[in-house]
Amino acid sequence: MYYVYILRSEKDAKLYTGLTADLKIRLNEHNEGLVPSTKFRRPLQLVYYEAYTHRRDAARREKYLKSGMGKRDLRNRLREGLTG
Repeated sequence: MYYVYILRSEKDAKLYTGLTADLKIRLNEHNEGLVPSTKFRRPLQLVYYEAYTHRRDAARREKYLKSGMGKRDLRNRLREGLTG
């Protein structure tokens, strides 16, 4: 399984989108400061994920979610959960 995931920084409330084959390990890596792009935004909370059988499908979805339109769709989808 491959996972596209969204993390939310508890420090600055910004979102981070990523892709991994092991969600639990990757979340721990982010929160231990082992990922340069999120190192100074810790602690991070997993707010959303999707599972895919094929890596190429997950990579395609990650790319979309990182695009302007994908970010907009994601924020609309998560609006209630992030503000509540």
